[in-house]
Amino acid sequence: MRYAGIDIGSRTIEIVVLENLQEFSSKKSETTHDPLAQAKRLLANVSFDCLMATGYGRHLLAKELDIPTVTEISAYATGVQALFSSARTILDIGGQDTKVIAVNGEGRILRFEMNDRCAAGTGRFLEVMAGVLGVSVSDFGSLALEGQPILRISSTCTVFAESEAVSLLAKGERREDIALALHGSVVRRSVTMLKRVSLGKDIVFAGGVALNPCLRVILEKELGQKIIVPDNPQMIGAYGAALCCRSAAHK
Repeated sequence: MRYAGIDIGSRTIEIVVLENLQEFSSKKSETTHDPLAQAKRLLANVSFDCLMATGYGRHLLAKELDIPTVTEISAYATGVQALFSSARTILDIGGQDTKVIAVNGEGRILRFEMNDRCAAGTGRFLEVMAGVLGVSVSDFGSLALEGQPILRISSTCTVFAESEAVSLLAKGERREDIALALHGSVVRRSVTMLKRVSLGKDIVFAGGVALNPCLRVILEKELGQKIIVPDNPQMIGAYGAALCCRSAAHK
């Protein structure tokens, strides 16, 4: 039996197919303006016996294909527990939201907090700020690592932070220093959420933003502990959904 999970996020869509609890295949694409069409396109030529959806667009696909769904919180908790049994806290920074999830030794969700009403501190925030500084998102973290901690972005609002960054550029401040300050604002917001929910070891940093090297460095410095970043942090939701699909099929 092959069990598949699809995570339809605001920025990207991921699919993971499991066979005998081992990853059989995985695929990823941009969500684009039509997430349903893109999800169906991504599913073409993918072989599976059971499919479960998670993410922002899960209900669209569930209605279209008559398949079960699972919340992002549950999918991430399940995926992280399977990969890192020692994990007690999950930080997921995605394209449009930030989630902090506390779990016990069995992967059961104890509490969580989700910021999905504002783009502050999310992947979208970093996209906008990278554009302001004239650098690609993939290079934004590397640029920030070259900066000196001499500036501070006081606002966590994307619009106001963008204005601050533009003003700093106009004053002749280095792009590297501004980039570091912008990353610091993301970390401060995330750490505030972590402190409200859980700082239990081990902390797993997942989601597409976990690929940013500067955020990982600053997070570890602010928290005073190592954090765990999966090899493919964007795939955790889809992987967890595939595991949930298998569990549901065996009930």
